[in-house]
Amino acid sequence: MAPRNDDDWSDSDDEDLSDIETNVQLGLPDGPIESSEDLRDVRVSRIGGHPVFLSSLSPPAASAQCKSCGEPMSLLMQVWCPLEESPNDRALYIWGCARGACQKKDGSVRAWRQLRYNRKYAEKLAKKAEQQKAKEEAERRAAEEATRPSQPKSNPFSVCTQSSRRSSVTVIFVQMKTAATPNPFDLGSQVFGGASTPADAKDGASSDEDPVSDEEDSEEPQDDADLAARLASMTFDDSKWTETPAYGALYLSTTPEYLPPAKKVKVPKGAEINEDDEGKRKDGGWALEGYENSIEVDHAFERFTKRVGYEGEQCIRYELGGTPLPFASDAVFNRLFPAPAGPPLPVTKADFMVVPAQKRIYTPSAIPACPRCGGPRVFECQLMPNLINVLRASVKAGEGQKKMSDEERRQQVLRELKGEGAEGRIGMEWGTCMVFSCRKDCSDEASGGCWREELVLVQWDE
Repeated sequence: MAPRNDDDWSDSDDEDLSDIETNVQLGLPDGPIESSEDLRDVRVSRIGGHPVFLSSLSPPAASAQCKSCGEPMSLLMQVWCPLEESPNDRALYIWGCARGACQKKDGSVRAWRQLRYNRKYAEKLAKKAEQQKAKEEAERRAAEEATRPSQPKSNPFSVCTQSSRRSSVTVIFVQMKTAATPNPFDLGSQVFGGASTPADAKDGASSDEDPVSDEEDSEEPQDDADLAARLASMTFDDSKWTETPAYGALYLSTTPEYLPPAKKVKVPKGAEINEDDEGKRKDGGWALEGYENSIEVDHAFERFTKRVGYEGEQCIRYELGGTPLPFASDAVFNRLFPAPAGPPLPVTKADFMVVPAQKRIYTPSAIPACPRCGGPRVFECQLMPNLINVLRASVKAGEGQKKMSDEERRQQVLRELKGEGAEGRIGMEWGTCMVFSCRKDCSDEASGGCWREELVLVQWDE
């Protein structure tokens, strides 16, 4: 056994340090969906399967056509992701083409966002806004009363004393009751939904936290039942979507991302420490040591594999408005994390010049604006390489495969004889697919919903 080096030991080594929770929600596969009700419930997030929409009026089937080959693509993932302060129900759909000839081509992975106006939740948002306004008004009045000079003592035998005192007590009670009203609209746990908790939909709220009257509280379970019945009654048996190729449908569960705390190391006095941004830095910084830039090592990929290695089963990373995790140092990486302008190298002895470390910052302005409303787009989620393994496993298991006719089988054999067999096999080659959506979540107000295509940036597995 090698002798212990006391210089490398510190008291902090014996501390029980807890993992650090990030703002990222990880989506994990959670077994096949066998319930017909769950398959028809749009609030059940899933991997593979056929899409389920917010309205009985299905979107055009061309939405899932590959822009490279024009053939229908398979659904990779469907995510139930309503926004907390929006009156709309919301779902995200991502399709991908598995044909070998379409890999590394634009349009072989597409993402769409669907909204539907939720009247009952909109009414709750309006009541919440009214209560917040009343609370702010009461606080403003209380602040004004506190800053006023003290009034002379009133005559205790005055006729209007009791009336005035009653009015004063009433105002104070209203202020206290309003200030104590909690916020019942915390929907942070809504991402990925869940079949076993239908009350998680926007129409539901906790009876302990709901500021509305008792009569309205008693109606909420009925509202949830109505919503579930309405969603379950939607059927797409006659839709063209049921004829599209599909993988086996799997549940998609969610868990927060946890990262181990950074190890404390001793550094020479006066040395500059450049902390890793995992779990600590919130500015999206990306630090690379300048002297390593010329080495043939992909630092982005090293960081990607290290971060993903803490939860290897993750199929999606969800962080609306967060920072994407780049897969490789390619054109997409340089676009999202542009290199800062460095000092010019001298004409002579450039090889011996010490280059300072580069600090790359995530730049959302590099993403084009929403073509509908002109608002900025933000990062919402990204698909992870394990999703390809999960989908490939469902194919091998024979789950959800489209039956081929004799003619289709003959055409596939001909393609394989011509060396084009990869077109008919599962051959997705991306490293990660990043989805950027409209920050305003724009919709068609007149129709009470929308169907919008969002931006997808793909980093391919070279």
